[in-house]
Amino acid sequence: MCGICGIFESDQKAHIARETVERMNGTLTHRGPDDDGYHFEPGVALGHRRLSIIDIGAGSQPMTNEDGSVWIVFNGEIYNFPELRAFLISKGHQFRTHSDTETIIHLYEELGTECFGRLRGMFAIALWDRKQRRLVLARDRVGKKPLYYSWNGKRLVFGSELKAVMAVGDIDRTLDLTAVADYFSQLCVPNPKSIYESVRKVRPAHYLVASANGIEEKEYWDLSFAGWEQHQEKEWCEQIRGTLSEAVKGRLLSEVPLGSFLSGGIDSSAVVATMSRLMEQPVKTCTVGFAEEEFNELPYAHEVAAYLHTDHREVMVRPKAMEIVNRLAWHFDEPFADSSAIPTYYVAKAARESVTVALTGDGGDESFAGYRRYRDDAEENRLRGYFPTWMRRRVFEPLGRWYPSLERAPRIVRGKSTLQIIGGEPLEGYLRHVSAPAKTVRSILSGDVSRQLGDYDARERLRDYYRRSDAPDHLSRIQYLDIKTYLTDDICTKVDRASMAVSLEVRSPLLDHQFMELAARIPSQLKLHEGTTKYIFKEAVREMLPKRALSRRKQGFGVPIGEWFRGEMKEMAHATLFDGPDGILNESYLRRAWDRHQAKVRDLSGFLWSAFMFRLWQKTFQTGISDAAEKNRLLAGVQR
Repeated sequence: MCGICGIFESDQKAHIARETVERMNGTLTHRGPDDDGYHFEPGVALGHRRLSIIDIGAGSQPMTNEDGSVWIVFNGEIYNFPELRAFLISKGHQFRTHSDTETIIHLYEELGTECFGRLRGMFAIALWDRKQRRLVLARDRVGKKPLYYSWNGKRLVFGSELKAVMAVGDIDRTLDLTAVADYFSQLCVPNPKSIYESVRKVRPAHYLVASANGIEEKEYWDLSFAGWEQHQEKEWCEQIRGTLSEAVKGRLLSEVPLGSFLSGGIDSSAVVATMSRLMEQPVKTCTVGFAEEEFNELPYAHEVAAYLHTDHREVMVRPKAMEIVNRLAWHFDEPFADSSAIPTYYVAKAARESVTVALTGDGGDESFAGYRRYRDDAEENRLRGYFPTWMRRRVFEPLGRWYPSLERAPRIVRGKSTLQIIGGEPLEGYLRHVSAPAKTVRSILSGDVSRQLGDYDARERLRDYYRRSDAPDHLSRIQYLDIKTYLTDDICTKVDRASMAVSLEVRSPLLDHQFMELAARIPSQLKLHEGTTKYIFKEAVREMLPKRALSRRKQGFGVPIGEWFRGEMKEMAHATLFDGPDGILNESYLRRAWDRHQAKVRDLSGFLWSAFMFRLWQKTFQTGISDAAEKNRLLAGVQR
């Protein structure tokens, strides 16, 4: 795995200072501690940090073709590069290395920008095409690898992380207030936005071309749910196992120690079981345990590890709140409020002590309807079906809007949520599970910010994806929505930053695009089947796993932040949240939430965590980035 950065000037004679690119590259040391490299010519500069995985001796970057007309810096892994290499050799291309990086160069020579649709893997790519005087940036299909850029009409600056872009020094730091609203609605800053107006993210499944004519971004892939196929369950199970085996096999290629995360849940267990069938030696597995029973997965993982005879390592940790939150704020670059980033960081740190590459089970819930909210949403839609549309809209919808919340009243008279469920439309009902409404966001933000936002609604982007889907049913549409938003902006961001913080490469077989396309062709009733989530996937791997791995209740990957705010983090959190107004948050709303949480009137840890991480981000980055490289090296040194 690697970090990439660079600068493109539309003025082809412009000189780019080496110290600027070195400063950018220095912020990415944790992503590539093994080596660095640069390429400079008038109007273009490329920088690269390398974590050596494949072709260790000859895979250094930036890399070029034979005549120096195409240069590349690349972050990721291309798992089908042996097949692509054979195809390119048949076309007359000559290779000097055995790396996937060189394969991309020649594939671009052969196919131009159509090459990205042929790549099977995870990637963020920058290609300098000297003949056409253009810089091409590309990102993998679901955004496993990040890629930021800033374009001012004359100069494009890009980097694997936001801090690399901001290290240039003259990038405008004006907050994107719509991104702030998105964050408090969905707990992260969604693509293509960044927290700053001047910086964007290359969209997943897109490539961007920068030239003297400006920039243009194009989509090269999308996931379709329209082509449902009708097969017997047995045939679907065979296809799932076969495609999963192919996806896992490609991700076992490595010249450094390789293993897997193992939570004991069905997704990571299925990946490890498949690895066990393909590898001659026992799979190295790693699980992190917590003292709090509701967050501890050690017993489940231990059972699966014993069943599969893995080389298993268990690490019991007590999260050090004050240490970990500062570290995460630095590595995530933007406000990020999914608290499962904490255990993700700890399991990556533990795995890095024995391996350099780890496979994970991310992606199964989105493809096979594994989240409890899918089942809850189906129950809510069933409840709506008991009432005619006119009654839901004219009776229940107004009642749900005006009925008081009555939080302290006996449960029997708290009817607001039920009325809102019955009166709402299916999409709006689902959005309650994954986002906060505009009214709530307005309450969180200061009056001045709310006025500037006008009628902006962060949920409109989610509605757009729901409408854009070609799926024939509601469940598939919300799966598509989650793949395009939650999976990309939350899950992939979380795993990338937490693993790269400790220089660990993470590979996700269930996010293989061919595996996802197979899942999208399976009818919904085989995914959420009679109240059972992930039904067909469980059937496919049933003979590979112990029974409890298939029947255990889905467990969240979290930490006890509610108790932290009342205990070990109380003093630090209070100081961070209330150390002077910032003009962004509604101070009175924030203080009321804090007081109610401390008094145990209501668990408001979710909102408090989002506000806390936002304020911590402000303290980390809004004070300047002049010491970014030094601080980054210090953190990386502590972690290793």
